[in-house]
Amino acid sequence: MQRFANPLLRHVIRRGCFDAASKRQCLQYLRTLRTMQLNRFNTVFLGATDIPESLITGEKIAKEASLRWPVWTLVHAGSSQGWVPWRYKLLLRGDLPLHQQNGIFQELCDSLTTSYGKCVIVTRDNNTQPMCVGTKDGKEPETRTLPPIPPAICVSGIECCPEVARANGHELLVVPSSYNYLYPMDVAWSSLKWFIINNRKDFALRSIERTHSYRCILFSDLIVKGIEEMTPNKWKIVIDRVKRWENYYLDTLS
Repeated sequence: MQRFANPLLRHVIRRGCFDAASKRQCLQYLRTLRTMQLNRFNTVFLGATDIPESLITGEKIAKEASLRWPVWTLVHAGSSQGWVPWRYKLLLRGDLPLHQQNGIFQELCDSLTTSYGKCVIVTRDNNTQPMCVGTKDGKEPETRTLPPIPPAICVSGIECCPEVARANGHELLVVPSSYNYLYPMDVAWSSLKWFIINNRKDFALRSIERTHSYRCILFSDLIVKGIEEMTPNKWKIVIDRVKRWENYYLDTLS
């Protein structure tokens, strides 16, 4: 159990010379988000999580051996109303052609336009980090931030382009990676994985033959029920918590 608990609950907080830059980046993100919300953009959080086969089966294997096991990537999005009415994608890592990967974000944008109208799609890009630049006179380093919206954001292999979002009437924002409490998808993924851990035996069928036995896991049903565990009421609670953190950072960083 310990092997699963740490990744689900751990928050990594980066400190050091990036503090001032990451604070400015966070403040810029929050002000942009609030402006869009005032302009009646609906906020949707997009994310992805990896589901290794060992999590589904419950088998304990060495870390080196686990690298050879299949890994699925689940891509989904949620809002204060719950999971968005879009058929989530469950992809076998490395098994999806590039042109299909690029089409997933377009499909999501089309679905959001139909269901919500214009949206601000918030996702996370761990490669977007503040940079520190040293000075020759030995003074405090000058801090600079990377552009808040890269030309393309990669979400577990799914390419998300701001131009595609705008073409569908949406906007794409990147939440600062150092501020985990502003990104509710981590809570949703934790809920899903804890459900898998606690209920995978209920979705397993075992057959015993004369010469061998085998076990069949109802993988799709397990994922569906795990996603349903994150109910609209739980989503509302999590989003309300995110809004309180947004207000806190707006007050303290301004």
